Amino acid sequence: MGDMLRLGVDENGLGPRLGPLVVTGVAARVEGGASLEAALAPGVARGLVGDSKGLVSYHDDALGEAWARVLVARAGIEAHSANEVLEALLFDARPWLRALCPGGHEVQCWGTEGEAFTAPARVLEDVRSFEETLASSGIELGLPRVVVRCTARLNEALAAGISRFDADLHAMEAIVLEAMNRGAREGLRVEAVCGKVGGRDRYLQAFRVLPAHEVAFFEEGRNASTYRFADRAVVTFVKDSDAADALVGLASLVGKWARDLLMERIVRHHRRAVPEAPRVSGYHDPRTAQFVELTRKARERSALPDTCFERAKRGATP
Repeated sequence: MGDMLRLGVDENGLGPRLGPLVVTGVAARVEGGASLEAALAPGVARGLVGDSKGLVSYHDDALGEAWARVLVARAGIEAHSANEVLEALLFDARPWLRALCPGGHEVQCWGTEGEAFTAPARVLEDVRSFEETLASSGIELGLPRVVVRCTARLNEALAAGISRFDADLHAMEAIVLEAMNRGAREGLRVEAVCGKVGGRDRYLQAFRVLPAHEVAFFEEGRNASTYRFADRAVVTFVKDSDAADALVGLASLVGKWARDLLMERIVRHHRRAVPEAPRVSGYHDPRTAQFVELTRKARERSALPDTCFERAKRGATP
């Protein structure tokens, strides 16, 4: 069999109260005869690849940072700061990402003051060495693609009747479509594995980016929902795929780092005005609730719109 393009896609931050939704895809060009699963297995065993929920946590995402830095370098991009790494991964153009930022408040999400790499040299070297081993075995990992949907974008979409579940799906579709177009250019068959979106089983009628009219076969179920796009690609949404599929797990690791970096910017920005506010992950927990309350007056004084700070609650059903 010829070379193929294998894609893993996952989301981070679908359900939080604060911070962005991040959807990440990692593509691997697999030489004919090579086995992606077999090649990644030693990395899984060593704890270098796998489900981000088991390998990293908030305040400790060094492994995701290491993978992001190594894959940016592999793509030939010089990046000397966390922001330069993130900018290299972003799917959408910088002006579009900042278009909804109210005047004077762009720094909440895009300010980089005080930012630094945190991955220890040992972790960085372990990841770099394993990535080189993959390359020598016929597995070429590409530059990760990171879609960011900030709180303002999610709230704008919700006002238009698009739930966060659909926003997540459409971001995944965009990454998959980009891989399909690459496959067409390079003559590669494409297989994409995506995390299931909000427990949804049926996706065909919800597609807005992928060409649904090209679906020649589909099978939908609780554990997996598969769609074959003529001769272009096979796309499968898999339950708990970040744990079951190592490439999806890798995408989740990079996405976790990207979301944490962006969330930390929000926290850092508001703690300048309210130093006693805790560092938080943005999820629905007591510390995040405390952060929201402690920063309320400062946010009102600065005229930061709530739509740029906290996600709206209505209409979020898959």
